[in-house]
Order: sequence, then structure tokens, then C-alpha cells
Amino acid sequence: MRYHIVTLGCPKNTTDSDRIALTLEAAGHQAALDRQRADLVILNTCGFIDDAREESKQSAEILAAERTADQQVIVTGCWSQIEQEQVIAIDGIDAAFGIEAWREIADHAGQETAERDIPETSLSVGPSAYLKISDGCARPCTFCNIPAIKGRQFRSAAPDALVAEARTLVERGAKEVVLVAQDSTAYGAEWGDPDGLARLIERLAAESGAEWLRLMYAYPGFVTPSLVEVMAQTPQVCNYLDIPLQHGSPAVLRRMKRPHNMRMVRGTLERLRSAMPDIAIRTTFIVGFPGETDAEFSELLDFIFEAQFDRAGAFTYSPQPGTPAAAMTEQVPDQTKQQRFDELMTTLADISAGRNELQIGRRLPLLVESEPGQTTEDGEPIIAGRTYREAGEVDGLVFALGEANPGEMVDVRITDALGHDLWAELID
Repeated sequence: MRYHIVTLGCPKNTTDSDRIALTLEAAGHQAALDRQRADLVILNTCGFIDDAREESKQSAEILAAERTADQQVIVTGCWSQIEQEQVIAIDGIDAAFGIEAWREIADHAGQETAERDIPETSLSVGPSAYLKISDGCARPCTFCNIPAIKGRQFRSAAPDALVAEARTLVERGAKEVVLVAQDSTAYGAEWGDPDGLARLIERLAAESGAEWLRLMYAYPGFVTPSLVEVMAQTPQVCNYLDIPLQHGSPAVLRRMKRPHNMRMVRGTLERLRSAMPDIAIRTTFIVGFPGETDAEFSELLDFIFEAQFDRAGAFTYSPQPGTPAAAMTEQVPDQTKQQRFDELMTTLADISAGRNELQIGRRLPLLVESEPGQTTEDGEPIIAGRTYREAGEVDGLVFALGEANPGEMVDVRITDALGHDLWAELID
């Protein structure tokens, strides 16, 4: 049987799609690059917020409407996990599965398959590859439905398996290995090891062969001194950390059941910048959480001005079924949410542009991601890639005139800041 996978959502979903593909391959099925030539189309969905669920629903409807006469369409992933009845109700959908259902999907395809453990080797590897180090989430955030989707227990992959997986990714061409999880700083928590992530990074740096290791999704309050030390002293670790803070008002953070000790947050940022003066810190914020007042929103803006984050994302709060925040009174009107979101994004963009301007003149390694043969409108050859300061898919790019192949590491000098992106020149 020929299969084709469509993946929505975050990098963690990408790794899950790889697991599905590997299980199908082990059962004798073959991938089809062209969806129309596939016997089985698999949609791996996201269900984190309203927009993600709507995108998943629309994608499922499109795939069902465009299916060929002999084609099956099945849906899996987070949205299917929490709203399976709605998935099945779509005309043309043959089956729905929840998360981590690669074995069940293979059974549906008509063959049995062997037991497999977390993690699995990615089938397609580019200059950068994701390594999912754990799954599940035990944090009590009142706005989030991830624990209900992924499970309320941390499940860390064995270090030996992760090292072997990272080594395979590198052998297949990855220069950068990006560590992802629902909460990367909880790695090893179920073993009672608060420094599990730091130890894992040391092993990956020593044994994987990766030129870059990048850490995403660190939980506030769990960036330990050992982790900071290992990041600062390990050359392969990018001086970059994604640490979603969600807000800057202690009162809002209490309602979110997030770490609300702002002294601790400021102390963490200070330790990171003291140990790695050139670190790029990324974060995420929510606006319009139930009860958010004008004063609390102003606290968030003041904190952002003070902290000067290099990169940041944001989204408006949307009630998720079954979460405590969905039942809270004082839901913020949509118009107010949007006004605050627009103001927040303008503020974040201004700060990010300013941080980018500080990079002008720096000489940095660039991981090339663009395909050969790219040119400007004037016909000049151009490349695009990322320095240590930009994570794939969420941050900007660095552009330079010249030629290089994807996966090459070239030296560039930053010459201009374009707001979200940067311009550079190649250095021989």
C-alpha cells in the first residue's frame, strides 16, 4: 500500500509523523510523494487552540473531498484525540485515531508490525532535524489541554536510544539536532533526576556528532544552574533558549497556574545572560486571559520592555474544552483581546528589530537551508539560512548573496537588519 502523510502543528507532530511512517515502512508499505497517487492518506492534526482545531477540521474536509475513488483518508493526532466523534462525522473520513497510534494505523493498513519505542529515526532529514526527548505533561496550567491530549505523566526516552537516534540523524545529513518535548526541562523528572536534561545534552554533544544542538520548550523555574553551565560550556549547544513565559503579571500567572515569582524569572534571565552574554532568548505570551485587566496588560508590556527578548510569539487566549480557565468568569471580549494582541505584537516586533540591529557587524556561522540555484530578482545567486540565533520554522532567516549548498556551514558577516530577518555577506 502507498501512503501519504500530511502533518499540521508543531515539530513534535513532525516526529510523530516520522514514527507513523517508520511503522508503515516496517510493515511493507511505501511512501507516495504525490498525495493523489497514495492508497492511504493520513492527516496528523493539531488541537492546541481554536485556530489549530479549525485548521485541522478544514484540512480533513479538503482531503476527504479530494480523495480519489480507491483512496482511504484517516485522521490522527491531537485534534482527533480530543474530538474523535467530530472527525468521524466528516463525510469521506474512513477512520480516526488518537495520539501515538502508529501501530493501530499500521494495523488499519492491513498488516501487523513490531513493537517500537520512543524515539524513532526520521525518514527525511535536512540540515536540521528534530529529536523528541520526552512526551506528556504534568504541569497544572489552567489554559492548556495538552495534558488531557498527551497524558499527565512525563515519559522520557532512554538516553542511549536518544544518542543512537541523534547519531543516525547526523549520519543522514543533519548538522543541527533540535531537542523538543512538551516540557524539555522535565526530561528525567520521572526518574527523580533534576539534572537529566543537562546530562543528556552532555552525552549528545560528546557522542552524536551534531555540530549544533538547540533546546526548545524550557519551563520557567526549571532552568537549573547545571543546565545553564552545560549550555555555556558546551560548544555544540547553540546559545539560544526558548522559554515560554506566557505573561508578565504575577496575578495573571497565578490564575494560569504558571510560575508567578517574577524575581525568579528575572533571576533566570540574568543567569542565562551572565553565562552566555550573546544568548538569544525566545518566549511566548498569551493576551486576553480571563480577568486580564488593563493594568495587568500594562504589566506585561513593562516586563517585555525590561526583558528585551530577542524573539517572541504571542496568541490570544481561547477557551479550551475541559480546562479550568474555560469555566472562569470575566472572559475578556474578543475585541479587547485583538486590540491587546495588536499592541503586543507591535511592541515585540520593535524590540526584535532593535535586537537584530545589534547583530550588525558580527561574524557568525550560517547553516545554509536554501536549495541551490536561488536568485534575486536581478538574477544574482542568493542563499538563506540560520545562525545560532534563529530556530527553524519560528524565527527569521539570514540572507546573503552567493552560492552554497544546503547543509553547508559558511561564515557570514551581518550587514543589515530587516526587522524579522537579517542580511549578511559571505566571508571567504
